[in-house]
Amino acid sequence: MKKFFSIGEVSKLFNVKISALRYYDEIGLLKPEYKDEQTNYRYYSTQQFERLDTIKYLRALGLPINKLLDFYNSQNTNTLIHILKSQQTEIDRKKRELERIEKKISRRIIQIEDAVHTPLDHISKIKLPALRVAYLEHEYILGHDIEHSLAELRTRLNVNEDIFIGKIGLSISAAHVKANQFDKYSSIFMILEDESENTLSETIFPSREYLQIRFKGSHPEAEPYYKKLLAYMKEHHYEVAADSIEITLIDYGITNNLDNYVTEILLPIKSIS
Repeated sequence: MKKFFSIGEVSKLFNVKISALRYYDEIGLLKPEYKDEQTNYRYYSTQQFERLDTIKYLRALGLPINKLLDFYNSQNTNTLIHILKSQQTEIDRKKRELERIEKKISRRIIQIEDAVHTPLDHISKIKLPALRVAYLEHEYILGHDIEHSLAELRTRLNVNEDIFIGKIGLSISAAHVKANQFDKYSSIFMILEDESENTLSETIFPSREYLQIRFKGSHPEAEPYYKKLLAYMKEHHYEVAADSIEITLIDYGITNNLDNYVTEILLPIKSIS
């Protein structure tokens, strides 16, 4: 029976990269049985195969290299149990994170499909539940760069979501809407989509009735749709109850085609008694 195996042979037998075996040697995790002094070739014995199997098994469980070194430096059952329990806790955390990401993906698919297929230039009366938002009072005039304001919002309110940031919205104050001034926004906000998104400061938009309209375009094209909503409100005996909500549902973050942009305006309403 063959007694020693070269690093290339071990690599093929165990499907482990040669670079990984060299790294294991360098850090003392798995040193070859001996090295040829003339060629510097590494050779492994069959007695080392079980250790390599164990390393592969623990790595497949997601155990980091430093934990493997901890185990082999002590090599007792208590250490292994502690390491595996610790890894189990980390896997549970990752599972919860993946479930949260999966919900965000599903939510985003629904949002995009709804925006793509929604009727445009149509007024509806809807009631929305309370919305949690990260909110920043900040004057923004059409034509100015909104990205700086958005960066400030994230920083000041400690919003650190990297995956599928919630919808970004702008508001025009109720006073400006009533005065037919649609070029100056009073605030910027980010809708917080689930309970895990915590900020140092958040605002609740209460559950209420809105008039909703969606149109092709973005904020610069919003003015005629505000006027259309106000005309509808006058005809149906409503008045503006609070600041507007204006959200670009499809924008440059999704498409480069300006013709595919879709924006939604929500005007909070109350009946005129």
